[in-house]
Amino acid sequence: MRFDRRSGVFLHLTSLPGPHGIGDLGDGARAFVDWLAAAEQSYWQFCPLGPTASVHGDSPYQSYSAFAGNPLLVSLDRLVDAGYLDASAVDTAPGSGTDSTPEFSPHHVDYDHVREYKLPRLRDAAERFHADADATDREAFEDFCERESEWLDDYALFMALRTRHDGSWTSWPAPIRRRDPDALAAAREDLADEVAYRKFVQFTFDRQWRDLRAYADERGVDLVGDLPIYVALDSADVWANPEVFDLTDDLDPAAVAGVPPNPGDDGQRWGNPVYDWETLRGEGYEWWLARIERLLELVDVTRIDHFKGFDEYWAIPADADSPAAGEWRDAPGHDFFETVEAQVGELPFVVEDLGFVDQSLVDLRDRFGFPATCVPHYADWCREGDRYQPMHYPENSVGYTSTHDTNTMVGYYESLPPQQRDCLAYNIGADASEIHWSMIEAVWRSDAVLAFTTVQDVLGLGEDARFNTPGTATGNWTWRCTAAAFEDDLAERLARLTDEHIRN
Repeated sequence: MRFDRRSGVFLHLTSLPGPHGIGDLGDGARAFVDWLAAAEQSYWQFCPLGPTASVHGDSPYQSYSAFAGNPLLVSLDRLVDAGYLDASAVDTAPGSGTDSTPEFSPHHVDYDHVREYKLPRLRDAAERFHADADATDREAFEDFCERESEWLDDYALFMALRTRHDGSWTSWPAPIRRRDPDALAAAREDLADEVAYRKFVQFTFDRQWRDLRAYADERGVDLVGDLPIYVALDSADVWANPEVFDLTDDLDPAAVAGVPPNPGDDGQRWGNPVYDWETLRGEGYEWWLARIERLLELVDVTRIDHFKGFDEYWAIPADADSPAAGEWRDAPGHDFFETVEAQVGELPFVVEDLGFVDQSLVDLRDRFGFPATCVPHYADWCREGDRYQPMHYPENSVGYTSTHDTNTMVGYYESLPPQQRDCLAYNIGADASEIHWSMIEAVWRSDAVLAFTTVQDVLGLGEDARFNTPGTATGNWTWRCTAAAFEDDLAERLARLTDEHIRN
């Protein structure tokens, strides 16, 4: 797919303003779309949308499903509008004096607190829906369940079983763990109400998401989703499709994903099971095709995370303590993307190709014309011609000021040694008093066909507003902005830069 010269802003859904402790698919999302349109931005980028787990720090990259939506993103206010919750059940007005008035921070997400508040209300809405829904809504629900049954049936049962057995599927009783047909049929009957609840939540997420996407489309804003290459071991994906993963006879991972040591680090052991690519190839990559088609139902463009893993991947023996014990294994990159292209047509993909860039990766990326990723945090500012300096971004690339995995631009600049700071300022003509805007302008001015900044960088926030620090287990994914962040003056300033550098 050939992209036009455009720009956008990154803000994950959980970071949106809203009344119930977390961003959702309600008014806060629409306010941000309106701000993007006023700023003449045509893309909104965000992290994966799947259900997150407290055991994984609520990372959107360790989800219970690669297909499902996060229940915490469902707007309770929209359920009130639909008639499936009473307004009094979600009254969070100060001084309302009701039990439903929690103390939520407008600046950070307390996921456990949000769960305690939102999930009982989602259950109440599900009960009312199944009891009182009119014929039109019932038909829409049944159509959704039929249309998405390929993943929905397994996901809803998986989550119901997780509630019953209170733990990872790898510790469930053998008949359920090994998906004995009789055991599954009995579980579906026994847990019918819980399965119906899970399906209702996904139906509601899907309906609210499609409404939001239509709202964005009407205002000229396309949505940029995220496709993590790996899925969590404790997920409906692995439980329902063990044959496409590299598992032992006992259904434990034989090898797990990660990256090898680089100069100055010890590598990373992510722990996700790796794929059995030979089985996937023999099945025509059916599971992957279904996953990609589902995502493209929800977004316009997809960022592929850890693109290197489609060329070759680092497989670490599951019983090894160190990432250094792993080995590179070949992945079917060219054959895989040719198959996807034949199935879905144009490939609206951009790729995260940072780290371990070699000729094999470049050949795969360029064979399909996928824009590469360029982030200034990787630059040596005192080295002439460094590819991560915005003036050297190639045309077929996505230029960022920062990402969800890096420091903010202000935080990054403040952390640089004095010489690097001086070289940065010289190279991009930076005004150190507004380094964030200087970098936004440098990226917008670059040759990169796509340019992105973050809300944190637009606001000029420091390291305390960082969204995620890779390799750390706590304190991530919690940052939120308030509605006051969507200032008209900031939109006008970003719009002027966008017009000046022809990114409409």
